[in-house]
Amino acid sequence: MQMIARAAEAICRSHRSGGRLLVCGNGGSAADADHIVGELAKGFQRPRPLPEPLRAALLAAGMPEACRLQAGVAAFSLVAQGGLISAIANDQHPDLIFAQQVCAYGRPGDCLLALSTSGRSLNVLRAAQTARALGLIVIAFTGRDGGPLAPLADHAVRAPADGTAAVQELHLPLYHALCATIEAELFP
Repeated sequence: MQMIARAAEAICRSHRSGGRLLVCGNGGSAADADHIVGELAKGFQRPRPLPEPLRAALLAAGMPEACRLQAGVAAFSLVAQGGLISAIANDQHPDLIFAQQVCAYGRPGDCLLALSTSGRSLNVLRAAQTARALGLIVIAFTGRDGGPLAPLADHAVRAPADGTAAVQELHLPLYHALCATIEAELFP
């Protein structure tokens, strides 16, 4: 759990300085990427009230639903834009579908959370390489071996399992722990 705490600390530090979290993976890990963003961009386990000046301004502007809005972490899934992903795959190269988005969206101090059960998914590796070159903090979720992805990461969280299904089953409680730690730190 030390690696979860360190990864959460890096994401919180980035968030506090205006940074973003970019998340990518393939297949089941792509679904996990969307899931992680969903836990961070709105409340996960605790309420996250908006700052009072914003809530008051929205209420004054005639938006009674403002009481339901929540503070969030600027987290973005790199798997969610089908049109862009297919354009990159067609016009550039399929292995660049995430790296191109890291080039477009990433800034020094942002974080990339890269999920790969084997640690060998080439498009995820290219995203991590691009993120490092741009000065992003790289967090990897892999299986036991870590593959070539783990050494590219500033923080590698290795599920103690082999095989796609077993690793994916362990990634869920690991990234839930990550999201809960981030939420507790940023929204006490």
